[in-house]
Amino acid sequence: MDDKISAVPTRHIVTAYDEQLNKLHGFIREMGQLAGAQIVDAVAALTDRDGALATRVMERDRRLDELEREAEAQTIRLLALRQPVANDLRVVVAALRISSNLERIGDFASNVAKRSLALDALPEISLTHSMIPIGRAVSEMLANVMQAYETDDLQTALAVRQRDEEVDRAYTALFRELLTYMMESPQRITACTHLLFAAKNLERIGDHTTNIAETICFRIQGEALAVERAKGDDTSTVTVMPG
Repeated sequence: MDDKISAVPTRHIVTAYDEQLNKLHGFIREMGQLAGAQIVDAVAALTDRDGALATRVMERDRRLDELEREAEAQTIRLLALRQPVANDLRVVVAALRISSNLERIGDFASNVAKRSLALDALPEISLTHSMIPIGRAVSEMLANVMQAYETDDLQTALAVRQRDEEVDRAYTALFRELLTYMMESPQRITACTHLLFAAKNLERIGDHTTNIAETICFRIQGEALAVERAKGDDTSTVTVMPG
């Protein structure tokens, strides 16, 4: 009789914990979906010179900020009330880290949209469309890493991590192109500078997506990855000479 009575509150506690954890996952899931849409729309606004779409991207960024605050509050609630340990603690802490990275991804997408508005007032340059492959790559990385988050897929998370080098190299190549173009056409320096900042924002989205992948690996394995990821961003040492 005593055993049956004591089992009831135990089941209740477990059910309540699961519900609270699912609520936290719901915030992360919504953030991932919104951040992915922000990337796609920001690049489209840039390449299509669509000011209205750029404005919507910037306005939607507020929702990501709200979701991060909700995820943070839910994390604090879980830590305070449930005091999770071991794997449960990793799950909660990982969600907090991931929400922070997703919020930053939204900020960078919004920054791309802002640059597109500045570019709309300038003559169009062909290199704008060189942003599409980088945008597509980071968008795919984010979609894959959120799938890894949902399914605890270590191999997918590791594949996303490795792909960051591809984004870095694409950014470095575009950086070189833009510098060369500016030297050949000084009247386009302003437009190229805005493109450089937009490209850097996309590269940073790749970095934060990679951070999410590493956090998922930590959540699954219980330890940080031992090997540092390869870097392909060589822009700090790039030099372009006239002619």
